[in-house]
Order: sequence, then C-alpha cells, then structure tokens
Amino acid sequence: MDNLDKQLINLLQKGLPVCEKPFLAIAIALKTTEEIVLNKLQDMLDSGLLTRFGPMFDAACLGGAFTLAAMQVPQAQFDDIAKIVNSFEQVAHNYERENQLNMWFVIGTETQNEILEVIEQIEKKTGISVVNMPKEHEFFVGLYLPV
Repeated sequence: MDNLDKQLINLLQKGLPVCEKPFLAIAIALKTTEEIVLNKLQDMLDSGLLTRFGPMFDAACLGGAFTLAAMQVPQAQFDDIAKIVNSFEQVAHNYERENQLNMWFVIGTETQNEILEVIEQIEKKTGISVVNMPKEHEFFVGLYLPV
C-alpha cells in the first residue's frame, strides 16, 4: 500500500460523503482526482486488500430481520458446506472459527419468518443443525482501525 491507499482507507472508514459526487469529494479531500480514487478502490478490491466495499444497512430498521447463526461442521466437509451455506442470498459474513461451533454466519431477510425458513433449508441441504442466535440487545461500537 502506498500513502494514498492508507489515507483513502482511513478516510472511508469514517463514512462516504452524502452528495452528488462522493468520490470527487473524497478526491478533493485527498488532493487527488476522482479517477485515481476509483482506480485505487478497484485495485484494492481486485487484489483482495479490501474484500468488500459498499453500504451497511440495518435490516431491522428497514423492516427486515437478521440473526447470527452457527453450525458444527466436520472439518473434512467444511468447504463443501460453506459453499452450500453461501449459496443462500440471505447469508453474509460466513467465518470459520476454532470452536465446536466452527462455522458462523449472518442471515438477513425481509421478515423474521424468512429467517426460520432459511435455517430450515440450510439444515435440509447440509444435514447439519443450525444454531439460531438472535440478538437480545444492540450496542453501537464506532470501530475505526487506522492504517
């Protein structure tokens, strides 16, 4: 990463400007061009330096629902089960953990009932039980990791 990459990541962690040309506003703040900002972001995504760049929506605030889910997956089947779980458009943030419950993921849906339907379908396709862990309380953590 060069210095501009670092500045760009640090600035974007604080939010994207809400305006007609947000990438131009970022470019001006970083004393560069909109084209360079867009190219830098694409290069970081293409290289895997960034795995995702996009908005974060609170499904519950938009009338939807989400839950944290976990499974105990035999290590020999982990990649195959991950492919099945990830094939559901409602599944995001799938991570492997060193724990008895070694696959953790988020399910986001339009309704609470749809969460149960997705869990049922995952269980049916994988033959593995899904532990549903809906949130009981919500806390806001303003995470900022300076580069």
